[in-house]
Amino acid sequence: MNDSTLSSPATPRPVWQSLLWALLAVGLLLGGVWAYARVKSPFPFYGTVYDPRTTAPVLTGTGEDGRPFALSSLRGQTVAVFFGFLHCPNICPTTLASLERVRQALPQGERANFRTVLVTLDPARDDVRKLREYVQFFSPSAGGVFIPEPGLSDTAAAWGVGYQKSDVKSETTYQINHTTGVYLIDREGRRRLVWDYTQLTNTDRVAADVREVMR
Repeated sequence: MNDSTLSSPATPRPVWQSLLWALLAVGLLLGGVWAYARVKSPFPFYGTVYDPRTTAPVLTGTGEDGRPFALSSLRGQTVAVFFGFLHCPNICPTTLASLERVRQALPQGERANFRTVLVTLDPARDDVRKLREYVQFFSPSAGGVFIPEPGLSDTAAAWGVGYQKSDVKSETTYQINHTTGVYLIDREGRRRLVWDYTQLTNTDRVAADVREVMR
């Protein structure tokens, strides 16, 4: 074969060109992720967003007023739901106090449409009367839900909430480790987002999330 028929080797691409193409590829990827997130949720929510079509799991039990409670009965309101217990040393009182500050940060005409609901994870110690006194200490509009076992386990699992007794000293002296998320339910009964309790002290950001979901 004649040497003239042989193809000449390709000229190596300079390192800086390869690096530039790699950076461009990363930039396009990140830009695509950002664009997808904005299409899915144009508002820059502070909490973690669910698909807006996600219906909230069923939540039924006995309300803090002693009457049957169903989350579905609060359609038309925006509801912050969280799971905790009355002997909780810090997370639960911080959550209730923070959510009341969020409610107060809303325009006066919107406050009545925002409600907090605490589901107790300690039905052995937290009866309905104690639950009512506890939640209403933080806000006159806050509600509570009592669910005996084993229904409580099923409800918590449906919401993605874990809980377990810890530091057990006796049948009545113990703590409960539990999921600390606060779930925001819109007026159509859809689960829109979740905040961790550590986010709740940023009142302005959380209130902005609530107002956007109320639209």
